[in-house]
Amino acid sequence: MKKHIALFIAAFALFLLSSKDADAQKIIRYEYVDGDSIPVYEFSEVTYSELDDAETKKKYLLLIYNIKIVFPYAKMAAFRLQLMEDNLRQLKGKERKEYLKASEKAFKEEFTGFLKNMPRSRGILLTKLLYRETGKTAYEILDAFTNGFETFLWSTTAQVFGGDLKDTFDPMEDYQIEHIIKGLQLE
Repeated sequence: MKKHIALFIAAFALFLLSSKDADAQKIIRYEYVDGDSIPVYEFSEVTYSELDDAETKKKYLLLIYNIKIVFPYAKMAAFRLQLMEDNLRQLKGKERKEYLKASEKAFKEEFTGFLKNMPRSRGILLTKLLYRETGKTAYEILDAFTNGFETFLWSTTAQVFGGDLKDTFDPMEDYQIEHIIKGLQLE
């Protein structure tokens, strides 16, 4: 009898969990116990860490705030970059150079105001999110559209201020960022 109650409670808990986030789990098989079928679920990985420390909680809340500000710019930049690359594939010679100049001017007009007053922490976050959205580092993006010396200058400037244009996004290492983006449904 206790076994049936425990199974019922477990099945009910799984039902409650499954109704909250359907993307986080899936049925992998059914267990048959005394003629009843009980679904066995596979849940996505959950990382639990306590935010007891006031400083840790403050850093986490600041990360959420920064992601809300920076992520739309990373998405917009990735979209504009993809559009630009698609257009460049169709152009040759002089038209290509003119398009690159016009695109650079448009990028500067659109993003300079945001980038000028950006704190270092948001800049570091932006390079990670650019990689997440494009699959290319900020260094690779700059190198594709500028000469090597200009790319080197921007990279050196970033390093002086504690950033790295070659920074990548690793979902395992940057799990908090990934969790926040998915939790806020920013995608």
